[in-house]
Amino acid sequence: MKDKPYYRIGQIVPSSNTTMETEIPAMFRARETVEPERFAFHSSRMRMKKVTKEELAAMDRDSDRCALELSDARVDVLGYACLVAIMSMGKGYHRESQARLHQVTVDNGAPAPVVSSAGALIEGLKVLGAKRISVIAPYMKPLTQLVCDYIEAEGFTVHDRIALEIEDNCEVGARDPLALVDIFPRVDIRGVDALVLSACVQMPSLEAVPVVESRVGIPVISAAVCTTFRMLQQMGLKPLAPNAGALLSGRYAQPELRDAAA
Repeated sequence: MKDKPYYRIGQIVPSSNTTMETEIPAMFRARETVEPERFAFHSSRMRMKKVTKEELAAMDRDSDRCALELSDARVDVLGYACLVAIMSMGKGYHRESQARLHQVTVDNGAPAPVVSSAGALIEGLKVLGAKRISVIAPYMKPLTQLVCDYIEAEGFTVHDRIALEIEDNCEVGARDPLALVDIFPRVDIRGVDALVLSACVQMPSLEAVPVVESRVGIPVISAAVCTTFRMLQQMGLKPLAPNAGALLSGRYAQPELRDAAA
């Protein structure tokens, strides 16, 4: 895929998500100011209004249709945004989902690597070498616990977490990202290797990431930052975007993590 004049980014988006199509393109646009590649964005939506286990499961069943539609456009990578939808389906499910959606594109004659925000968060933490983390999530407490259990099953320790307990997905997307600058001191980061400022692609956080990172002195990431990182890796491009924190600083380029369905 290298040396193309532009790249097509496919996004599988919950119908009530208003952030994936703003923050992820913003990081790619910032990258365009320092690197030559250019990007176009194309989305397909899955119905979901309330962040409940039942709605998330129903929504996930619609992801195959979205992958099929986007592969018709011959996209270069597919990003599946809804971390909690994947994690609520059982430990390790991001691997199954990514492989299945990739196969949909293969069967359609337009193979494209698939990145899920859930898998991207796990891979981002691995790239950083993080073992012990703290997490901020917008979900209700039971779903936040489910997310933390999923992360711990991948070999990490969740030292502390904050659940903002917002069930309505539109309300999550309407939050001021800089509110996280006031929220993060409530989570204990003593002895942690990284802070997950937003374990949700819908909760805006991009503006806050560099601000909080400058204050805590450890890497600060979000689901959206990790998704952008993995999309760039999957396209064989330098994982770099200005003002998006340590992971996208350009210091981390590990092509060995590339694979067809990562």
